[in-house]
Amino acid sequence: MPRPKALPSPIDPVHRRAEELDALDAILPFARRDQLATLLTDDDVATLKHLAKEGMGANTLRALASDLGYLEAWCDLATGSPLPWPAPESLLLKFVAHHLWDPVERAEDPNHGMPAEVEMGLRTKGLLRADGPHAPDTVRRRLTSWSILTRWRGLSGSFTAPSLKSALRLAVRASARPRRRKSKKAVTGDVLAKLLAICDGTRLVDLRDRALLLTAFASGGRRRSEVVDLRVEDLVDEEPVHADPRDPTSPLLPCLTINFGRTKTTTAEDRVHVVLIGRPVEALKQWLVEAKIDTGPVFRRIDQWGNIDRRALTPQSVNLILKTRCSQAGLDPEAFSAHGLRSGYLTEAANRGIPLQEAMQQSLHKSVTQAASYYNNAERRNGRAARLIV
Repeated sequence: MPRPKALPSPIDPVHRRAEELDALDAILPFARRDQLATLLTDDDVATLKHLAKEGMGANTLRALASDLGYLEAWCDLATGSPLPWPAPESLLLKFVAHHLWDPVERAEDPNHGMPAEVEMGLRTKGLLRADGPHAPDTVRRRLTSWSILTRWRGLSGSFTAPSLKSALRLAVRASARPRRRKSKKAVTGDVLAKLLAICDGTRLVDLRDRALLLTAFASGGRRRSEVVDLRVEDLVDEEPVHADPRDPTSPLLPCLTINFGRTKTTTAEDRVHVVLIGRPVEALKQWLVEAKIDTGPVFRRIDQWGNIDRRALTPQSVNLILKTRCSQAGLDPEAFSAHGLRSGYLTEAANRGIPLQEAMQQSLHKSVTQAASYYNNAERRNGRAARLIV
């Protein structure tokens, strides 16, 4: 008697979602896609693919995917069900209560704030690392992402409800904690010089890290997401320029333009660019030649055998590279982060007397107040007012 044909086994839904997310490989790192496949629903993946098709910026879409994965995981642990669309007002209030709580009240009542089993579940999934209540900005950002995704589904939520606004205001006041700088110390010129000295080798990893640090700093202190999004197609060679623009006999230096798409402070309609001159251009071109990269992502992962990946570095990789080089240079890696390149550029510009508006053309800051804060700090340190008694 012939054996009956075996029926094809159903495709694992997590594996199917991972394959669906492969369409976003230019946006989501490989490891992150695998994790999101376990957190998101089929509808979530369909929404993200639709947003990508509609031309949403890579940075925005990456943040939405990350927030959506966190929200799905939190909701499942807190309620036992996937994230509902639209979310009821009570669920939004529960989210605030779980993430913004009073540390003093928590010391007296262990049940105050996020339940222990929810917290443990999020830590096990690698989605929660910090102790204490969340930063208010993180909670607001995730609520904003939640609201955006709700609207994209053609639904309306309770994100403007007076009760939610009131709960946020009171919770922020109760969970108040000192604002922490993104980087304790700025990567100013002297610090950068120490890091570059450590990268002064011929290995591919040295060439990459040297080009990355010089490009990120000299292009105005680029955000780590902008660094990893940089592609060869964004680089435009320009005519060499004089080292001293006022002296036509001064040496000629290589020059190129970096064209940026949508950044944190621009819209899709904005066409922004910065200019690189001299050493950063030389380092960048040397890396591209030695790595044989002529298209696609500029900065890529290199494995322990020296093989270069076709995918771009992740934003977190930029942070790790900086901290590793700080440690090798004898600096405290805990005192620096990738944002130190951004703050360091403006601080160095202020120390060298470069006008604020000129520095902002390169850093692409839109807020004069924010950029001026670095200048104010430099002027106070270099000024006479703090030196009345020395």
